[in-house]
Amino acid sequence: MYLVFLGAPGAGKGTQAVAVSRQLGLAHLASGDLFRQAQARGDELGRQVKSYVEKGLLVPDEITIKMIQERLESFGPEQSCILDGFPRTLEQARALDKMLSQRQKAIDRAVTIDVSPDELITRLTGRLTCRQCQAPYHKVNSPPKVAGRCDRCGGELYERADDAPATVKKRIEVYLEQTAPLTDYYRKAGKLLSVDGTQAIDKVTLDIVAALTSPARPTRDERKGR
Repeated sequence: MYLVFLGAPGAGKGTQAVAVSRQLGLAHLASGDLFRQAQARGDELGRQVKSYVEKGLLVPDEITIKMIQERLESFGPEQSCILDGFPRTLEQARALDKMLSQRQKAIDRAVTIDVSPDELITRLTGRLTCRQCQAPYHKVNSPPKVAGRCDRCGGELYERADDAPATVKKRIEVYLEQTAPLTDYYRKAGKLLSVDGTQAIDKVTLDIVAALTSPARPTRDERKGR
């Protein structure tokens, strides 16, 4: 099974991708993790990635596609995974289809987590992340037990540069302009699954897992014979 998780910044696609991957026994391939690893290395690629991320812009397709392809090539022939944060543009989606077809695979479902823009801004401007294990927190919705410290590993919590208010607004604008059209791409392919992301985290996970593991049902277009 190959799944794509879609959703605007702050929609919770990363949290859900981790939870669902554990429940279904799938690998979790997150473009954000690859970007952070590149930045931590401090090499030329990392500096390029950092310059885009800190401005709230998408990392160029050619860089992102290359990083994802290298990781996919490390997977065994029977490995399944959830792709989190990739694809983010139509060009990336088409490139992913090509990558998988070369492995005699294809995307099974694209899960989109729906949250309103106002709620996204509220979520993102209070977000904290552990420097050590990348665990997510929120100043209001899910604060750590000890201020500034991760409950899991004790690592330092920090506010990402791309979560500053002005950058958050820009990230949402970029998403709506460049990434939202992906829902149409996967809808036309009969692979889109929409989930209400304003529910409790556990309820969102339950809804996704139930939809993915229930018997396949024809899409509206398939029922009409299109």
